[in-house]
Parts: sequence; structure tokens; C-alpha cells
Amino acid sequence: MAPGSREFIKSAMQHLLIVSHTPSANTRSMTQAVCDGASHSDISGIELKLCRPLETGPQEVLWADGILLGTTENFGYMSGAMKDFFDRIYYPCLEQTQSLPYGLFIRAGNDGLGARSSIERIVTGLAWKEVQPALICRGHWQESFLGQCEELGMTMAAGMEAGVF
Repeated sequence: MAPGSREFIKSAMQHLLIVSHTPSANTRSMTQAVCDGASHSDISGIELKLCRPLETGPQEVLWADGILLGTTENFGYMSGAMKDFFDRIYYPCLEQTQSLPYGLFIRAGNDGLGARSSIERIVTGLAWKEVQPALICRGHWQESFLGQCEELGMTMAAGMEAGVF
């Protein structure tokens, strides 16, 4: 296998890593909804690992066949914890995770665009492949955010299981 190649022999289980910053009850609920979607009873070929950004290193990213990233919008940027995660995994994962499928969900008090663009710049450098548009849950808390997060997790897991990404 060439360096940076995401080709692999299909195993029984695909590995989905969820790295999410959850400083509030609402962001914990969103992350739980993503996990619930990814572990839906109709999906059986996915092994799921949920990690906090400050506790996640290159070994978890190298384990993953796909990754979902969750962050809050802080001052128009990703959370400091998510930035720390990228700082620590960038060079160790740069050559080995190219084309890693990823999705992104953001809890934004404002528009979420600064958080999204800052993450997109980094994952572009990593050559990860966005497989779903970023989910930005803006403004005042809405219960509908949970359904959107669950759908994001389910779509990612089902796509990985089916070999679509």
C-alpha cells in the first residue's frame, strides 16, 4: 500500500471515530445523537469510538476509516480543544490519512462559518475527504438539532458500511 493511501482490505468492521468537544449539556446531547445515529440497529458493520479532543491522539486517527468532528463555535473559531487536537495529530497523520472521509457538526451561537472554515483549512491540508456538508446548528437551542445530528451519524456510518466512502 502506497504512503497516504486509504486503500484497505475490507474487514468485517469499519472504524468510525467521533471526536467532539462537549462543554455543555446541549453539545453532549448533540454528540450522543450523532453516536445514536452511527450505531443505529440497521447498521452492523461499524465499530464506533467516541473521544474528547484533548484525549485523542494520532493513534486514534490512524485507527479510523472515517471521522466525525464536533465542535462549538468559540469567538468565530473552532474550540481551543479541537485546535489542540489538530495541532497534535497533523504531522503524525499527514501522510497516512489522506482521503480519510470526514463529516463535521458545529454548535454555533452565531453563524458558525468561522469555525467551519478554520477546520476546512486544516483538513484540506490533511487531504481528508468531506463526504457530507458541515452541519451547523445555529442560534438558540432547538430540539431539531438532535434529529439532524442523528441523521449525520447514521449517514456517515451507513455510507462507510456500504463502501460508499
